[in-house]
Amino acid sequence: MDPIDDLLATMKIEDARYVRVDARAPWGISFPPRDLARLVLISSGSCRLVADTLAGPQRLEANDCFLVRAGVSFTLQDTTGSEVVDCDGLVSQAPGNSARVGGDGELTRIVSSRFAFDAVAAEPLFALLPPLFRLNLDHTSSHLLRTTFDLIARESAAGGLGGGFIMSRLSDVLFVQALRSCCADVGGGTVGWIAALRDPQLAIAMRELHADLAHPWTVDELARKAGMSRSAFAASFKEKTGDTPLGYLTSWRMYRVKVLLRETPLSVQEIAVRVGYDTGSALSRAFSAREGVTPGGWRKRASPTGCRTPRSGAPRSSPDSSSHSP
Repeated sequence: MDPIDDLLATMKIEDARYVRVDARAPWGISFPPRDLARLVLISSGSCRLVADTLAGPQRLEANDCFLVRAGVSFTLQDTTGSEVVDCDGLVSQAPGNSARVGGDGELTRIVSSRFAFDAVAAEPLFALLPPLFRLNLDHTSSHLLRTTFDLIARESAAGGLGGGFIMSRLSDVLFVQALRSCCADVGGGTVGWIAALRDPQLAIAMRELHADLAHPWTVDELARKAGMSRSAFAASFKEKTGDTPLGYLTSWRMYRVKVLLRETPLSVQEIAVRVGYDTGSALSRAFSAREGVTPGGWRKRASPTGCRTPRSGAPRSSPDSSSHSP
């Protein structure tokens, strides 16, 4: 299994929502911090982006796109000093999936989607990304992302039967494509598991490992999968990921343990067997060493909401609802 596929399947992306905003100068929109990720595309025109996580204001032009992690606030304006409205109030007063703001000056069209998902499962990826990540739309994967944006816009304009359902599913695809674009950018010239996937030999071993996290992997076995000597594999793996092969395996097992603790009623012993530990006590020792708390203690304090709403099995909200924000 590809590690990215493994992560996306575990994240359980839900409740994706989409809105288009036509902003005419002068205008400004504030996006308060939410327990949701946002993907924003400047479809046409230009604007000014301000966020606490940035060193200073940035100018955005048509086709600029950025992904915002949960809990990050930012503001978009045509220029400094323009009056700013809250995105929640803006969309609550507009029907369907479109809104208007500002005066009668130059038009900037903004397309925004927000996404709910399991933040615990997403930790391995989002830990590598800055709070606000600008996407490079020159990548092939990003061209596909823009195509999906266009498909959603056409479906919204058509207003056909089942449009809300189709747009919701396309928004899911949009988020996955955005994450893929992030991975393409993050993987270049950096240290981390995504960077290691660019190495053909290491990638083979990593896919084998992710296909069966419970297997009692050894460095020798993983090196054979990669077609490398043990020493060469261990050195290359450490250089690319910043971790040892078995340290990497332990980290992903712990991510999986946290998801199972939060999402299932399985006992610690049952979870231990699923992730490759012989006993619940062995898992508890490893988990406590990594997290500073026992599995049972982590389960008690873990919030079921976090960055994901609704919980698995709950009905998805309609993207046609006017009560949501961009």
